[in-house]
Amino acid sequence: MTKKITLGLLIVLLAFQLIRIDNTNPPIDASKDFITLTHPSEEVKALLISACYDCHSNATAYPWYTNIAPVSWWLKHHINEGREHLNFSEWGNYDAEKKAHKLEELAEEVEEGEMPLSSYTITHADAKLSLKQREQFVKFIESIK
Repeated sequence: MTKKITLGLLIVLLAFQLIRIDNTNPPIDASKDFITLTHPSEEVKALLISACYDCHSNATAYPWYTNIAPVSWWLKHHINEGREHLNFSEWGNYDAEKKAHKLEELAEEVEEGEMPLSSYTITHADAKLSLKQREQFVKFIESIK
């Protein structure tokens, strides 16, 4: 009985591999990108890229494990939600009110340690922000409000 269950689960997991995610990024117009438009310091730029851009831009770097279902489905859903909530690649398309709201949310989420998500920093240690980095990040966001 246990062998049949194990074999059945293995077959299901193998079948899952046939359902692939689309891991191509949408085109990027650099003239609309947050970094291009806000001119952060090199330190803040590095924080944005390492801690934010994978989920909140059209410049996602898909790691090897995005080829393994069902993990790939969860990650793609996460990326889609991140882009929907805030997409740094589309910053130039946001109106002034939306930008102000997003900056307010961004400062709050980073300051409170809610972003980047702990589930992301588990596999991306360089994305984990120290208190000093969070303060630096928030100071920059406050300066462009």
